[in-house]
Amino acid sequence: MKMLKALSLSLIICSITAAGIRAETFAEGPLIRHDFIVNELTHIDLKTTTTTTTTETTTETTTIQIFDTSALSNQKQSWYYVPNDKHGVPRGNESVKLNKYSAYYTGNTAEKVIYLTFDEGYENGYTPKILDILKAKDVKAAFFVTKPYIESNPELIKRMTAEGHIVGNHSAKHLSSPSLTESQLQYELNSTAEAYKAVTSMDMPKFFRPPMCEYSERTLAVVHNMGYKSIFWSFAHKDWLTDQQPGAEVAYNTVMQRYHNGEIMLLHAVSSSNTEALGRIIDSLRAQGYSFKTLDEL
Repeated sequence: MKMLKALSLSLIICSITAAGIRAETFAEGPLIRHDFIVNELTHIDLKTTTTTTTTETTTETTTIQIFDTSALSNQKQSWYYVPNDKHGVPRGNESVKLNKYSAYYTGNTAEKVIYLTFDEGYENGYTPKILDILKAKDVKAAFFVTKPYIESNPELIKRMTAEGHIVGNHSAKHLSSPSLTESQLQYELNSTAEAYKAVTSMDMPKFFRPPMCEYSERTLAVVHNMGYKSIFWSFAHKDWLTDQQPGAEVAYNTVMQRYHNGEIMLLHAVSSSNTEALGRIIDSLRAQGYSFKTLDEL
């Protein structure tokens, strides 16, 4: 295997802490180092499923291609992207073709749009303020929540839903997806969706963020077969350590140095820095000509 030339760029990858997922920056290292070769496998199209949604005026039919997951690699991947300060679209982990399995790390890169997302592993007291700011600025976001978060914070879940935000699925137990069997992974998503419906009496929007940033071609296919879109990101920063917050100014400057077309922005809602900077971030991005879209517009 050929070693790739070292580049003076930072590499954002994911690891796990007691609080959940995090992203770390490694500088001056190889852009990508492969310890394995992922062979491209031709999927077997077993069948398609058709979902029909009927309203008073329209009927929408969606056909989902179903993949044979037994034929796909379960080699564990960790999501990363290579940031830049030139407002270009960063390159992400290319080991698995994301779009083949309804997975995204950017939206429409031809437009000046931002997709704002938050991860919610636990409540640290800032979500009500974040929701206040989003409401005042008329911005809709996505909140990826775990089953315990739903059960512990039903009123916040109801508020997110009532105010037009997407409440996405972040699994029941925050386990590494490649470590699970197909039925176990399905349970992780289904039980979380059931908890959401028990609180809101509504079906959970079918967007999934893999715990610990870990996935494989097989798990992306399993999630796709369930009708979900897997959502990664093209911007994040070190904001998850509650006792080592960078401060609002650093949070603001980092966002403004790295915004780009079609950006899926990941912020952790446990962060005081993000909360303090959020209103200013929204105003400044709009001043640069950006608008905010929701994941259902991908």
